Amino acid sequence: MDLVEFSTDHPDEEFQIPAVFPTGDGLRVAFKAPVEYRQAVFRSFDDARLTYDVLHTDDQSVLIQYKMPLIPPPIRAILDSGNLITLQFPLTLQNGWVNFELTTSHERLSQFKAEFEDTSFTYEVISVTQSTQPTDLLTDRQRRFMLEALQCGYYDSPRQCTLTDLAAGLDVGKSTASRVLHNAEETVVKEFFAGAIE
Repeated sequence: MDLVEFSTDHPDEEFQIPAVFPTGDGLRVAFKAPVEYRQAVFRSFDDARLTYDVLHTDDQSVLIQYKMPLIPPPIRAILDSGNLITLQFPLTLQNGWVNFELTTSHERLSQFKAEFEDTSFTYEVISVTQSTQPTDLLTDRQRRFMLEALQCGYYDSPRQCTLTDLAAGLDVGKSTASRVLHNAEETVVKEFFAGAIE
Protein backbone atom coordinates (compact mmCIF):
# COMPACT_ATOMS: atom_id res chain seq x y z
CA MET A 1 0.00 0.00 0.00
CA ASP A 2 1.30 3.44 -0.92
CA LEU A 3 0.33 5.85 1.85
CA VAL A 4 1.34 8.80 -0.31
CA GLU A 5 -1.03 7.68 -3.05
CA PHE A 6 -3.75 7.06 -0.47
CA SER A 7 -3.37 10.65 0.76
CA THR A 8 -3.62 12.05 -2.78
CA ASP A 9 -6.93 10.20 -3.14
CA HIS A 10 -8.13 12.21 -0.11
CA PRO A 11 -6.28 15.53 -0.63
CA ASP A 12 -8.16 17.59 1.95
CA GLU A 13 -7.51 15.20 4.84
CA GLU A 14 -4.45 15.05 7.10
CA PHE A 15 -3.17 11.62 8.11
CA GLN A 16 -0.44 10.82 10.61
CA ILE A 17 2.49 8.44 10.89
CA PRO A 18 3.06 8.29 14.68
CA ALA A 19 6.09 5.96 14.48
CA VAL A 20 8.27 3.78 12.27
CA PHE A 21 10.30 0.81 13.48
CA PRO A 22 13.04 -0.66 11.26
CA THR A 23 13.17 -4.46 11.47
CA GLY A 24 15.57 -7.03 10.10
CA ASP A 25 13.38 -7.62 7.06
CA GLY A 26 11.52 -4.38 6.44
CA LEU A 27 9.79 -1.60 8.27
CA ARG A 28 6.96 -1.54 10.79
CA VAL A 29 4.77 1.54 10.41
CA ALA A 30 2.03 3.04 12.56
CA PHE A 31 -0.65 4.87 10.56
CA LYS A 32 -3.43 7.01 12.01
CA ALA A 33 -6.49 8.10 10.06
CA PRO A 34 -9.78 9.81 10.90
CA VAL A 35 -12.37 7.17 11.73
CA GLU A 36 -14.50 7.99 8.68
CA TYR A 37 -11.67 6.61 6.50
CA ARG A 38 -11.47 3.35 8.45
CA GLN A 39 -13.09 1.13 5.83
CA ALA A 40 -11.19 2.78 2.97
CA VAL A 41 -7.90 2.18 4.81
CA PHE A 42 -8.80 -1.46 5.49
CA ARG A 43 -9.70 -1.99 1.83
CA SER A 44 -6.38 -0.49 0.73
CA PHE A 45 -4.41 -2.76 3.05
CA ASP A 46 -6.44 -5.79 1.97
CA ASP A 47 -5.97 -4.95 -1.73
CA ALA A 48 -2.20 -4.62 -1.17
CA ARG A 49 -2.23 -7.95 0.72
CA LEU A 50 -0.37 -6.43 3.65
CA THR A 51 -0.73 -7.80 7.15
CA TYR A 52 -1.90 -5.19 9.61
CA ASP A 53 -3.16 -4.92 13.17
CA VAL A 54 -5.69 -2.42 14.48
CA LEU A 55 -4.00 -1.03 17.58
CA HIS A 56 -6.76 1.36 18.60
CA THR A 57 -10.01 2.78 17.35
CA ASP A 58 -12.52 5.21 18.81
CA ASP A 59 -15.12 7.65 17.56
CA GLN A 60 -12.44 9.97 16.16
CA SER A 61 -9.60 7.92 14.68
CA VAL A 62 -8.18 4.50 13.89
CA LEU A 63 -4.56 3.52 14.57
CA ILE A 64 -3.08 0.71 12.50
CA GLN A 65 0.31 -0.99 12.53
CA TYR A 66 1.54 -2.75 9.42
CA LYS A 67 4.76 -4.14 8.05
CA MET A 68 6.39 -3.05 4.80
CA PRO A 69 8.68 -5.70 3.27
CA LEU A 70 10.83 -2.98 1.70
CA ILE A 71 11.92 0.30 3.28
CA PRO A 72 10.79 3.20 1.06
CA PRO A 73 13.54 5.53 -0.23
CA PRO A 74 12.64 8.55 1.97
CA ILE A 75 12.80 6.48 5.15
CA ARG A 76 15.95 4.75 3.87
CA ALA A 77 17.53 8.19 3.41
CA ILE A 78 16.67 9.10 7.00
CA LEU A 79 18.07 5.80 8.31
CA ASP A 80 21.25 5.92 6.24
CA SER A 81 22.02 9.47 7.35
CA GLY A 82 21.60 8.53 11.03
CA ASN A 83 18.69 10.90 11.58
CA LEU A 84 15.93 8.54 12.71
CA ILE A 85 16.49 9.16 16.43
CA THR A 86 16.09 12.93 15.97
CA LEU A 87 13.04 12.74 13.70
CA GLN A 88 10.07 14.37 15.43
CA PHE A 89 6.91 12.30 15.34
CA PRO A 90 4.18 12.22 14.29
CA LEU A 91 4.88 12.78 10.62
CA THR A 92 1.92 14.31 8.82
CA LEU A 93 0.74 13.17 5.42
CA GLN A 94 -1.45 15.37 3.26
CA ASN A 95 -2.14 15.38 -0.47
CA GLY A 96 0.94 13.34 -1.30
CA TRP A 97 3.37 15.26 0.91
CA VAL A 98 5.02 13.91 4.07
CA ASN A 99 5.81 16.78 6.42
CA PHE A 100 8.25 16.47 9.31
CA GLU A 101 10.70 18.33 11.51
CA LEU A 102 14.24 17.17 12.05
CA THR A 103 16.74 18.32 14.65
CA THR A 104 20.22 17.35 13.56
CA SER A 105 23.83 18.41 13.07
CA HIS A 106 25.17 20.12 9.93
CA GLU A 107 27.02 16.95 8.99
CA ARG A 108 23.96 14.72 9.27
CA LEU A 109 21.78 17.26 7.47
CA SER A 110 24.23 17.28 4.55
CA GLN A 111 24.30 13.49 4.53
CA PHE A 112 20.50 13.36 4.62
CA LYS A 113 20.29 15.77 1.69
CA ALA A 114 22.74 13.64 -0.30
CA GLU A 115 20.87 10.43 0.53
CA PHE A 116 17.53 12.00 -0.37
CA GLU A 117 18.78 13.32 -3.70
CA ASP A 118 19.66 9.73 -4.65
CA THR A 119 15.95 8.88 -4.48
CA SER A 120 13.34 9.77 -7.10
CA PHE A 121 11.25 11.72 -4.60
CA THR A 122 10.63 15.43 -4.75
CA TYR A 123 11.33 17.30 -1.53
CA GLU A 124 11.18 20.86 -0.29
CA VAL A 125 12.97 22.40 2.69
CA ILE A 126 10.58 24.86 4.34
CA SER A 127 13.03 26.35 6.81
CA VAL A 128 16.37 25.76 8.51
CA THR A 129 17.01 27.13 11.98
CA GLN A 130 20.50 27.11 13.41
CA SER A 131 21.11 26.60 17.09
CA THR A 132 24.36 27.08 18.97
CA GLN A 133 23.22 24.82 21.80
CA PRO A 134 24.44 21.21 21.46
CA THR A 135 21.70 20.07 23.86
CA ASP A 136 19.08 21.11 21.30
CA LEU A 137 20.13 18.04 19.32
CA LEU A 138 19.11 15.67 22.10
CA THR A 139 15.90 13.71 22.08
CA ASP A 140 13.44 14.38 24.90
CA ARG A 141 14.50 11.13 26.55
CA GLN A 142 18.21 11.92 26.31
CA ARG A 143 17.64 15.39 27.75
CA ARG A 144 15.59 13.96 30.63
CA PHE A 145 18.29 11.39 31.45
CA MET A 146 21.08 13.98 31.39
CA LEU A 147 19.13 16.44 33.54
CA GLU A 148 18.42 13.70 36.06
CA ALA A 149 22.11 12.75 36.05
CA LEU A 150 23.11 16.36 36.66
CA GLN A 151 20.58 16.85 39.44
CA CYS A 152 21.63 13.63 41.19
CA GLY A 153 25.31 14.51 41.06
CA TYR A 154 26.29 11.80 38.60
CA TYR A 155 28.64 14.23 36.83
CA ASP A 156 30.05 15.67 40.07
CA SER A 157 33.60 14.91 41.16
CA PRO A 158 33.48 12.81 43.21
CA ARG A 159 30.17 11.38 42.00
CA GLN A 160 27.19 11.77 44.30
CA CYS A 161 25.29 8.87 42.72
CA THR A 162 26.20 5.73 40.84
CA LEU A 163 24.88 4.57 37.47
CA THR A 164 22.85 1.97 39.36
CA ASP A 165 21.26 4.70 41.51
CA LEU A 166 20.56 6.83 38.46
CA ALA A 167 18.96 3.93 36.58
CA ALA A 168 16.75 3.13 39.58
CA GLY A 169 15.61 6.76 39.78
CA LEU A 170 14.75 6.72 36.08
CA ASP A 171 13.02 3.33 36.44
CA VAL A 172 15.15 1.69 33.73
CA GLY A 173 17.86 -0.96 33.65
CA LYS A 174 21.48 -0.03 34.21
CA SER A 175 22.43 -0.90 30.61
CA THR A 176 19.62 1.30 29.25
CA ALA A 177 20.69 4.26 31.38
CA SER A 178 24.30 3.79 30.26
CA ARG A 179 23.35 3.58 26.56
CA VAL A 180 21.06 6.64 26.60
CA LEU A 181 23.62 8.73 28.49
CA HIS A 182 26.46 7.63 26.22
CA ASN A 183 24.49 8.56 23.07
CA ALA A 184 23.55 11.93 24.57
CA GLU A 185 27.11 12.64 25.68
CA GLU A 186 28.44 11.70 22.23
CA THR A 187 26.00 14.10 20.56
CA VAL A 188 26.83 17.00 22.89
CA VAL A 189 30.61 16.53 22.75
CA LYS A 190 30.80 16.08 18.97
CA GLU A 191 28.60 19.09 18.29
CA PHE A 192 30.46 21.24 20.83
CA PHE A 193 33.81 20.52 19.20
CA ALA A 194 32.53 20.29 15.61
CA GLY A 195 34.40 23.39 14.48
CA ALA A 196 37.63 22.59 16.33
CA ILE A 197 38.45 19.26 14.67
CA GLU A 198 39.90 19.19 11.19
